[in-house]
Amino acid sequence: MTGQAERSIAAMLRAQAADPDCAWSLGSYGAVAAFRRTLDEPAWPLDDGRIGLATNRGALALTLFPGLRPVAYETGFIDGWSQAVALCLPAAACAMGRRAVLTELGPDTAAVRLRDCDGVLFDLGLGLDAIDACVRVTDPNLIARLRSASGRPLFAPGNPAVHALLAESPHRVFIGRPGRIEVYTAIPAPGGSADPGPHSHILPKLLRLRRTHAATAPIPQGWVPVAALHPAHPGKDATGRPVPFDAARHAAFGRLLDAWGDPVLAALRRAVLSGEEPDAILADGRFARSAIRAARAQRAAMRP
Repeated sequence: MTGQAERSIAAMLRAQAADPDCAWSLGSYGAVAAFRRTLDEPAWPLDDGRIGLATNRGALALTLFPGLRPVAYETGFIDGWSQAVALCLPAAACAMGRRAVLTELGPDTAAVRLRDCDGVLFDLGLGLDAIDACVRVTDPNLIARLRSASGRPLFAPGNPAVHALLAESPHRVFIGRPGRIEVYTAIPAPGGSADPGPHSHILPKLLRLRRTHAATAPIPQGWVPVAALHPAHPGKDATGRPVPFDAARHAAFGRLLDAWGDPVLAALRRAVLSGEEPDAILADGRFARSAIRAARAQRAAMRP
């Protein structure tokens, strides 16, 4: 990565972190921590050189890890589209602890907030390649209960750690090579809904598939998405509800696609938005067809 590329990535990350309408995620397929904030929510920038910020509900902290590559893309659906910029690393460079059992790691000296540095980290042992999915615990009773369950897979039959975690809702701390997301909100009860702000989810059925990302994401071969940012959507608010089409947001993501996306997919988008009709059936691959669907949905949304 050249110095100019590093500066461009840093500027992009800082600009998006400053936008309360941008959401963030860090994790792997089936285990993700998410960070978002509201426009009027108090937030504090980090003063330790990391890119990000903290609120009373969670925190985001990123660094320019060597080789970090943004990959911008859109995914088209029947009735709309999504957009994201995946933060990727070469598969050979992204490995974390890869622990398969609940493991005590010690004090969280890299915690975003100084008052959390004495909390004890426990790796949940999900066996992920590029992410350490952890909890940070300060309650002595919960620390003791997790220590007694250490050395066992979290979802092993009869493991009491799962119930203890659900009952106590310690901080969730997901860590990868480019940084971390910390979640301070409560873990929802089974069947409940997560906080619309910072939250985490762990889905054992998806974890068993051993994928690094959804098949709909056009991640280049040999690269692994470790985190992602989800810039303000032109047609939806932060909760996913429809809003009047925002041309400025649409143009802003177009610039991200031009800078960090697949040039072929970006060209298809421009062609559709200019009124051309590429044949989705003849398009080269699922990602091209998805890009065409996304651009068609955007063109429809732009109509008065």
